[in-house]
Amino acid sequence: MTLSNNSTNGSTAIGDDGLGQQPWWVEQWMELINGYRFKKRLERAWGYAREGHVTSIRFEGRRVHARVQGTDEAPYKVKLWLDVLNDEDWGYVMEALTQKARWSAQLLAGIMPSDIERAFAASGKRLFPFKLQEVRSECSCPDKANPCKHISAVYFLMGDRFSEDPFVLFQLRGRTRARLLEDLAEHRRKALAERAEAAKEAGITNIPDDATPLPPHPAVQDPALWWRYNRNLDGDLVVITPAMDGDTGLDAAGELPLAEDPRFADARSTFLSNLKAHGQASAQKAMLQAMAAGS
Repeated sequence: MTLSNNSTNGSTAIGDDGLGQQPWWVEQWMELINGYRFKKRLERAWGYAREGHVTSIRFEGRRVHARVQGTDEAPYKVKLWLDVLNDEDWGYVMEALTQKARWSAQLLAGIMPSDIERAFAASGKRLFPFKLQEVRSECSCPDKANPCKHISAVYFLMGDRFSEDPFVLFQLRGRTRARLLEDLAEHRRKALAERAEAAKEAGITNIPDDATPLPPHPAVQDPALWWRYNRNLDGDLVVITPAMDGDTGLDAAGELPLAEDPRFADARSTFLSNLKAHGQASAQKAMLQAMAAGS
């Protein structure tokens, strides 16, 4: 789903391609509104989102403010928000995030970890709303139903923002991207300091100080070492998954310049089919070996 913006009137609409394949966190968000029992109202809301009836949408702090053009001359005012976590809850979340380097790495890369709710479980809270009623909303239209079609149209458009920036979900829960990363860095510094102190108490004294420049990696002097790694990796830093469809090595190689002979019309397709099957078998074997080594 894409947002198309018109600089003259600030109109916001879903592009003609509509809802394409989305990250899992966007799909989870959209499941809430798609589960709404009044399907006709959802159809109207989808039409509003597609036709540009949402004239503006902005994220201010912990709330979403939007204007939706309805039947009246003046656009209706829409507000959406979630219950925020207090500082104590966020403390538990940050502590949990610090324990898994993979979570931090994925968030820094703009990817929502698939098991992120485990970090929020430490506080007894959730990042994603469990049901639609947990999404607070207001609309100035006369429709008493909530969500009305104007609210639902904004809800559809919010999914696009989430796909571009998953930190918006954290913002709605009370932590901006900057604050979240700042707190995360601070918690990691404290964790490293506590780990160093514990090591010193255990008699381990060869811990480099942060201010001491580390020696260059041997691979800097010997490039042949670049492809070797003889130490055990932190399991939280390793994610082993099969290649997505359309993202294999053969896909990356592009069209292969194979000769064709009219006498053997099926030779090319047969060769490519066998090559792909061999690649899939080899990839599966490599993945199983990597998983066995990791365990």
